[in-house]
Amino acid sequence: MKKHRLDIYGLKNSQTTTGAYVLTLLEVDGMRRLPIIIGKVEAEAIAVEIEKIAPVRPLTHDLFRTFANAFEITLDEVIIYNFKEGVFYSMLCCTSKKDGTQHQIDSRTSDAIALAVRFDAPIYTYDKILNAAGVNLEEIDRQDLDSTDETEHYPQNHTPAPQSGNKKIVDVYRGMDDEELDNALNNALEDEDYETASKIRDEITRRKADEHSSDTID
Repeated sequence: MKKHRLDIYGLKNSQTTTGAYVLTLLEVDGMRRLPIIIGKVEAEAIAVEIEKIAPVRPLTHDLFRTFANAFEITLDEVIIYNFKEGVFYSMLCCTSKKDGTQHQIDSRTSDAIALAVRFDAPIYTYDKILNAAGVNLEEIDRQDLDSTDETEHYPQNHTPAPQSGNKKIVDVYRGMDDEELDNALNNALEDEDYETASKIRDEITRRKADEHSSDTID
């Protein structure tokens, strides 16, 4: 299964989840972005290393790096290998310099990326993850080509993205019909609001899965 390398594109406050941040990863060899919701502590751990800020005392991820170096363990790569019910699953691929043994360790994605930046390790994922949870920049380009002067800013069928609590957002999307969902997705892409776009995609994916289950039962 082909792996796609990802780079860190951005890190910002979440507009829809209080106290959370949106970490956006960019596909190196393509046009897709992968938005991931992470906690404040993990966001700070990533930002501190990217900005090369030296904390007064070692953070947990710094301690892990020191521990690994002391026992001659390298972090070769991080792989985001699964996406299920809105949760990303990752693994740390490590090697012992002493005997060459390799290990794959399950990890939260936020922790895995915080470690990747400390070890200068590449981050990878698979097509199925990017297709399920990624945002394709080519879709934004197509929207720009299709737009006219009259609809450039707020077209008549513009469906605004809800900006309140996470559960309320899910309820709002589930109350929309398919056309309204498509409009909301297009508008989120135009606004480069990849967090909202990913939530809409989750709802679209859920509906398609439900339709498939119904067809199978019939």
